[in-house]
Amino acid sequence: MPEPRYGLLIDYAFCTGCHSCEIACKQEHELPVGVWGIRVIEVGPTPVGDRQMLYFFPFPTDNCNLCAQRVEKGLEPSCVKHCLSGVMKFGTVEELAKLMREKPMTVLWAPR
Repeated sequence: MPEPRYGLLIDYAFCTGCHSCEIACKQEHELPVGVWGIRVIEVGPTPVGDRQMLYFFPFPTDNCNLCAQRVEKGLEPSCVKHCLSGVMKFGTVEELAKLMREKPMTVLWAPR
């Protein structure tokens, strides 16, 4: 049986743009200035009815390996552990795809 594929489920409806995931990743992997494992992208402000909305999207990069060393020890990826809003979940793609059905504004990311 093939090994399960792992990924991140990101519920961007509730991301507050705190950048904790970016900082946790950079510290975990000792990434130099200008290199990111995950970036929080800011979109907006966007008019929605009579107000302006600002959206934040945590976006894993090609440098993300889902904290393979942490996961081997039974720990969550650093970005998931330190997400202050709890918008990131780690698990198998199959598990995360089931959770996506319950949440309308999510992105499933799984590296190669």
